[in-house]
Amino acid sequence: MLVNTTVPGRAEIEIPAETRGTPSKEKTRTMAGQRGGNPWLITGFLLVVFLAGWQLATLRTAFDPKGLTDEQLQLMEFNGDIVREADGTYRWNPEKEKVQGIPGPLAVLDKARVELSEAFVKKGTNDHGIGFLVFYTVARFGAGFLAASVVAIIVGVLLGLNKVLFRAVNPFIQILKPISPLAWMPLLLYTVKDPKWTAILVVFMAALWPTLATTAFGVNGLRKDYLHVAAILQLSWFKRLFTVILPGAAPTIVNGLRISFGSALVAVVPAEMLLGELGVGYLSWIEWNNLDISGVIFAILVVGAVGVILDSGFNKLAGLVTYQD
Repeated sequence: MLVNTTVPGRAEIEIPAETRGTPSKEKTRTMAGQRGGNPWLITGFLLVVFLAGWQLATLRTAFDPKGLTDEQLQLMEFNGDIVREADGTYRWNPEKEKVQGIPGPLAVLDKARVELSEAFVKKGTNDHGIGFLVFYTVARFGAGFLAASVVAIIVGVLLGLNKVLFRAVNPFIQILKPISPLAWMPLLLYTVKDPKWTAILVVFMAALWPTLATTAFGVNGLRKDYLHVAAILQLSWFKRLFTVILPGAAPTIVNGLRISFGSALVAVVPAEMLLGELGVGYLSWIEWNNLDISGVIFAILVVGAVGVILDSGFNKLAGLVTYQD
């Protein structure tokens, strides 16, 4: 749109209305960023405040023997509350402090330093470094998620192309979908009689239903124009599947895969804990049995870090096949 602007003594000048008094998109983004601040600085500030508050809340004063008799000190030493130094002074027992309240971030950092220094060391049959445990968890997760994705997409496409079959099977999907994957674990363990395969099947059950349902709905709601063009071009069934159906339903399928991805990642850790299979979940349970709360917190942080890395990788792959109409 053009706007006429009259300047005295000069000819009329036509100025595009889009540029007249309207800031550019880049300038708008810059102004919005300046008003809102740098999000990374805010994140760092919140992290520092959280860690400082955590450390102060868990800080324990040094042991003071004043007012205590020798008998009381001996009793506390016998119970393991305090330990005697070589110079005859007393201090709190660091081993017992592990089970008295939540440890501070410095204790967790020291635990992380020890674990990461032995990340790829095997000390025994069930004592593997954190690097091996993360690999076991990721491998178990990947096997279950990939198998569930393949089965869910194939079955979902078949159901989506046949409305009658879709309506017939949909009630079963809706009943099975909300069942927790851990509820299947006793039956799966009884059936396969192998904890390793049971853990993979638990991940499989967690990832199956969201992708299956969204794929069926996506294919069922595919634009009829796409299928008509494929029929006019006389494409074979496989060409129609890979050039029309799957690309057309790709955004919906990816959304289902994203939901399944999160569900599978949540299911693999408790499956390892309950089945006693080596992995990050197993580490968390063992640290709890050892009453090492710092180790439990470290295991929780490892789970979060692994989840962020896997989710970031999945989002990059998903961005290659998604589009907007």
